[in-house]
Amino acid sequence: MTETVPPASDSPLFQGLAVLEAALPTLPTAPGVYRMLNEKGEALYVGKARSLRKRVTSYTQISRLPERLRRMVFETRSLEVVTTGSEAEALLLEANFIKRFRPRFNIVLRDDKSYPWLVITEDHPFPQIAKHRGERRKGASYWGPFASVWAVNQTINALQRVFLLRSCRDTVFDTRTRPCLLFQIKRCAAPCVDRISQADYAALVAEAKQFLSGETPSIQKRLATEMEAAAADLQFERAAALRDRIRGLTHIQGKDRVNLEGLGDADVIALHQAAGQSCVQVFFFRGGRNNGNRAFFLSHAKQDQSAEEVMGAFLGQLYEDLPPPPLLLLSHDPPEAALIAEALTIKAGRRVELRRPQRGEKHEALEHAATNAREALERRMAEGTAQAALLEGTASVFGLPGAPERIEIYDNSHIQGANAYGVMVVAGPSGFMKQGYRKFAIKTAATNDDFAMMREVFERRFGRALREDPARAGEDWPDLVLIDGGAGQLSAAREIMEGLGLDDLPLVAVAKGPDRDAGREWFHMAGREPFQLPLRDAVLFYLQRLRDEAHRFAITTHRAGRSKALTRSELDEVPGVAAAMKRKLLNHFGSARGVRQAGLADLEACPGVGPALARRIHDHFHPNAALG
Repeated sequence: MTETVPPASDSPLFQGLAVLEAALPTLPTAPGVYRMLNEKGEALYVGKARSLRKRVTSYTQISRLPERLRRMVFETRSLEVVTTGSEAEALLLEANFIKRFRPRFNIVLRDDKSYPWLVITEDHPFPQIAKHRGERRKGASYWGPFASVWAVNQTINALQRVFLLRSCRDTVFDTRTRPCLLFQIKRCAAPCVDRISQADYAALVAEAKQFLSGETPSIQKRLATEMEAAAADLQFERAAALRDRIRGLTHIQGKDRVNLEGLGDADVIALHQAAGQSCVQVFFFRGGRNNGNRAFFLSHAKQDQSAEEVMGAFLGQLYEDLPPPPLLLLSHDPPEAALIAEALTIKAGRRVELRRPQRGEKHEALEHAATNAREALERRMAEGTAQAALLEGTASVFGLPGAPERIEIYDNSHIQGANAYGVMVVAGPSGFMKQGYRKFAIKTAATNDDFAMMREVFERRFGRALREDPARAGEDWPDLVLIDGGAGQLSAAREIMEGLGLDDLPLVAVAKGPDRDAGREWFHMAGREPFQLPLRDAVLFYLQRLRDEAHRFAITTHRAGRSKALTRSELDEVPGVAAAMKRKLLNHFGSARGVRQAGLADLEACPGVGPALARRIHDHFHPNAALG
């Protein structure tokens, strides 16, 4: 019989255990969500419970916990709880917290991309079709979600071909004097130049909405009837136009590899696991039509967590940002399927059903999704193997003790010192880690001094890191730092790092070769002569890719800052003048200069500007007059 030895009173495990035991007497028996926090206040784990006290009590029974959960208790230094009205509400809140805090011991869906939607405007006599991201606005109908921009563009092309709806912006629509190219290629009815009446265009919009709702057969039948009638009346041009629309509709129906007629709105979700990694493939069906598919890779999914557990965690986080459809077809039954269905029903405001089909068309669609999940995971694992080899090669080239887990690459961008920015790009075993990218607007460095800019960036990046984590125990410390530059940039960076006591971090400067030729780069390191790598070396290509990504990010950051500066107006400095008021003033006076030169009476005459605001604007531009 094995006896479990209790942890010593001064051990970190005892400290975490003591935190949980101290919290138990005050924990309610109500449902809710609990968060375990480390010494920095960062969330280690987020969980939901029917009874908070009973659930947290289970973590105090150390001998029954797997090693992963023991480590979690080991790091716990505080506990926070939120009660909810029901366990289903707790499940929704848990998903929200996991996506927000990304705790290390949870299964986390890392998906920062928003989903594109198709929008049909309704606040214009001739509605427009377009793709849309972000918040919904009034005066429009939304259809989706779509798995990618490509998928929504394909649907827009279909709507143009079959229903001849316009996709141009209102500003373009209002200034047209003749039909555009889309009219010539039979993709638009040209309502901008009155080639179609408002009533007939409205009928096309109504048909398009029917198509998006899955009523394709009835539309096709009606078009065929109209075509026959037009041909019988000898209206051959109209009959030919209807024939082209029918062909377009037939083409759309026949090109989907997976097409579930009569299914309506549903998501097909299949999971595949291998080597401790999980991939979930989701096919979005709306109106029985395939809106595309997307692969999701889950982090922190440990080998001791079953596919069913991973599926349950995934569903809550997926529909944190998306409205769930009425039906979910799943490859694995989550442990609390009824509770998940109840929570999604609350979120959707209507019944949501979870089903695992065993035969028929729906089962075939699920098998197809599972095949896609397996292939996507195999591709990712193959890329990961290649990436691991590149990181090991990088360690060998630069004499690192092991393959780097985190590489930071730095670059600057400016035009003669104006709108100067420094950037940090991060890469690791999974490729570029875009959530770790950082921008540094240069504030103190002298104009056009690249060395001073590099010093400022390093002081801000590593000075802050030392203040927040003086023991350097976190995961945000690099194993290798690359700088776009030569010996001068390396010297400036080393000076700052030595001053901060970080001279043990490996620094490498990557200098462009003669005539800026790729492949002729020189690498500068402390204690080594500058060296080059063979022209066809895979590690050289990898380092070039890292440097080029930093350069791209620096240029786009600088351009965005320059564009913002160009659109900035001196009216932005006037207290109480918001964007809407600035627009009114510019429309009335023609320019910021016109506003500056306007008299008090002229300002008061501007629509929407009252006496008090007129006085404030006038005093801002004429301070001496205000004093007099």
